[in-house]
Amino acid sequence: MLLNKENKKSIRSAFGKTLAELGKTNKDIVVMDADLACSTQSQMFGKEFPDRFFDCGIAEQDMIATAAGLASEGKIPFVSSFAMFATGRTYDQIRNSVCYPEFNVKIIGTHGGITVGEDGASHQALEDIALMRNIPNMSVIVPADCKECEEVIKFAANNYGPMYIRIARTNLCDIFDDSYEFDFCKVKVIEEGTDVTVITNGETLAEVIEAGEILKAQGYSVQILHAPVVKPLDIATIIEKAKQTKFVITVENHSIIGGLGSAVCELLAEYYPMPVHRFGINDTFGQSGKWDFLLDYYGLSAQKLAKNIKKQIDIYRLVK
Repeated sequence: MLLNKENKKSIRSAFGKTLAELGKTNKDIVVMDADLACSTQSQMFGKEFPDRFFDCGIAEQDMIATAAGLASEGKIPFVSSFAMFATGRTYDQIRNSVCYPEFNVKIIGTHGGITVGEDGASHQALEDIALMRNIPNMSVIVPADCKECEEVIKFAANNYGPMYIRIARTNLCDIFDDSYEFDFCKVKVIEEGTDVTVITNGETLAEVIEAGEILKAQGYSVQILHAPVVKPLDIATIIEKAKQTKFVITVENHSIIGGLGSAVCELLAEYYPMPVHRFGINDTFGQSGKWDFLLDYYGLSAQKLAKNIKKQIDIYRLVK
């Protein structure tokens, strides 16, 4: 699969536009933000429906608790903030006020991962997926492009239950066309391959696809799986595809502890034990820098991924 990485679009704008469109037909949708509506793009809904939009200020805990109250009365609250604040500051409220009673609250964490860039370690959520997937009743979804984000937001509006949806700060290239349909229960096979199965999601999917093309030109065969739903994880497809290769690599713009890599390791350890190598942020905080520099620095750029995936394939070929 060849991607046009020159033509990138704002996934945050895709979120905002989709939510505003849904608001026209679903009067139960209400939107809340924590003084970041311009950055998260929830402001698009606010401009269309000011009577159903609430800026809660820098008070994320109050925002989540209020959303739980609205949900208890039949509303569908979408709450948005930076991923760091939407999950870290609000863990107690999400656990006890949203997930324990299983209220229909949708939490949108924007600015996830190392690619938040210059804002630095304090704003770079590298633990948010780990926090959210550990809570009972919570679903966790990480879309990879604008089209998938649109479909995920529609799915969230039309399906009951607490959900955490993590989207990137950076603009993303198109991966899926207009025919794409989001399947909550299925991992998507992007590329078949025989040397290694690489599982990823979010903005690193584009990097993995490009890395796969680099390696294909060098005679390697990389199988690529896109797992937008980290919880619940598609057990059947991952096992089926992992059986076709000797080992698995996970790639995520998140700590390798507790996120997609951990979820895959847990799954395979229980159902089909095999080697798994986790590529991501290796138990460290981020730092300030240009997003593309940081992606490369932490080994998540296409070039670095191609180099490190090749290294692992060569090792497994030697021990054949």
